[in-house]
Amino acid sequence: MAALLLFLAVVSTGLYAGFLLIFRTGIMPALARLTDEEFVTVMRRINEYVPKPVFLLVFLGVAVLPAAALFVPVDGRSDTQKWLVVAGLVTALANHLVTVTGNIPLNAALAASEAEGTPAATVRAAFEARWNRFHLLRTLLILASFVLLAASAVLADPAGPASA
Repeated sequence: MAALLLFLAVVSTGLYAGFLLIFRTGIMPALARLTDEEFVTVMRRINEYVPKPVFLLVFLGVAVLPAAALFVPVDGRSDTQKWLVVAGLVTALANHLVTVTGNIPLNAALAASEAEGTPAATVRAAFEARWNRFHLLRTLLILASFVLLAASAVLADPAGPASA
């Protein structure tokens, strides 16, 4: 069961890391070329569309699955494997902390500015650079989490504890 949980942790973390990396390297650079009005409108629509069930399942899996893999008893798990999972979990939780305290409040302010009628140039100036800084940090954190969890999985004995 622990091996399956670790596998699912690696998969969910990899999916989320890939999503954030593509956003960082493809979507945001493309959006940076838009006018203020276009940029603000597109970011508002993205923020409305992304937090759907599939995304939320992956987002939550990034935190829940490594924790579950860590706390399921495993015969023969090395201290190195254990600490790699702990470090992967900690960096995933740090990613979520950045998202919840940095990106989500900026997304909420962006949405609120629509009803307030704030000019797009003002909205973009208050949003884009700060959001991108938080996004870079959370992308680096989740990439680190993915590498740490994958390393733990690679170190696992493929024959299982019975071969020891």
